[in-house]
Amino acid sequence: MGNLFSRSVDREIREALLNNDEASAAAVLQQYLHEQENIPLNIAVTGETGSGKSTFVNAIRGVGGDAEGAARTGVLETTMEVTPYPHPKFPNVIFWDLPGIGTTDFTAAKYLKLVEFERFDFFVIISDRFRENDVKLAKEIQKKKKKFYFVHSKIDDNIRNERRSQREFSEERTLTQIRETCIQSLQDQGFESPQVFLVSSPDLQQFDFPLLAETLERELPDLKREAFQLAMPNTSLEMIDRKKKAFKSKIKYLATLSAAVAGVPVPGLSFAVDLSLLVGVITRYVFAFGLDISSLKKMSYHSGVPYEELKEVVTSPLAATVLTPALVSNLLVQTASLVALIAAEEGSRFIPILGIPVSMILSFVTIYKALNIFLDVLADDARRVFEKTTLNCRG
Repeated sequence: MGNLFSRSVDREIREALLNNDEASAAAVLQQYLHEQENIPLNIAVTGETGSGKSTFVNAIRGVGGDAEGAARTGVLETTMEVTPYPHPKFPNVIFWDLPGIGTTDFTAAKYLKLVEFERFDFFVIISDRFRENDVKLAKEIQKKKKKFYFVHSKIDDNIRNERRSQREFSEERTLTQIRETCIQSLQDQGFESPQVFLVSSPDLQQFDFPLLAETLERELPDLKREAFQLAMPNTSLEMIDRKKKAFKSKIKYLATLSAAVAGVPVPGLSFAVDLSLLVGVITRYVFAFGLDISSLKKMSYHSGVPYEELKEVVTSPLAATVLTPALVSNLLVQTASLVALIAAEEGSRFIPILGIPVSMILSFVTIYKALNIFLDVLADDARRVFEKTTLNCRG
């Protein structure tokens, strides 16, 4: 079953199927897939008060500053609080808002012990000017062999201020100067070849955020990488393609789960489980591609494209709606290539001896085809929405 399964899980599933215990195989497979979807990813975000770290935490989670559960912005840090902010749609991805080391009396080593360094997968150090405390913290993280990333926040403010003060303003020249100044400052403090990402939290599509996301994906372990990938906003067409590829790699295992359930001789069970499975998986597709109602409304607000215009470029009835088993069921029976498979699966159950094996094969094919069809359409919708909003912002 490929690299997705550990050897012990693979053995359990195979043994159950060989013993004609499809119910046990389905239970093991369902539990394992659930665990894979909930791999924890803990991201620490630190920086001095006023550096923009809380705004960054909100932006990367797709949460408005005044929304329920948003990280507080513009509040002086006077206590040593480490605050978790789970992603609203992928709660296994948690952003931890850490007070900047400059707000404490601790050394970098004691600071990391106090915030429980070991629980974090990597650190994002945010500043508008990297100071001694930022560097001390980075060096201590480096000693402990964990990843950290320097992010220069509020780059939109820098651009705006430079545009006002210069007669012959050049955005490219300004960005180059800011990046070189940051890198030189870090080199002067002992970093040989630091990388600094210039980010604007109000518009993550601009500047270096897509590069930051790509770098994080590349450097995370496989399962953590996928958790991060799905929780990220669509900042490029390449990001959408990578999400689609990640989802596509799981379809054969989800189809295997459907087949295992189809082998349980209980009338109506297979279709009921398939509907529940499809609703859960498609919901993840919709959330990851930003095609749910709340995400589209946020994109409308930030891009200036009216919400109704965004809905017009969306072709799938699965997007911008409330997903229900009834809706998915209607789509299944309206899809010509699936209707015959569903009917054949149910009919095959009444064939003596061969009925159950045939229904398992048909169930696998049905779910495999259905998920590929729905994924392709939703990924195409995500690309059209991205192009619509990007074109408007550039215009």
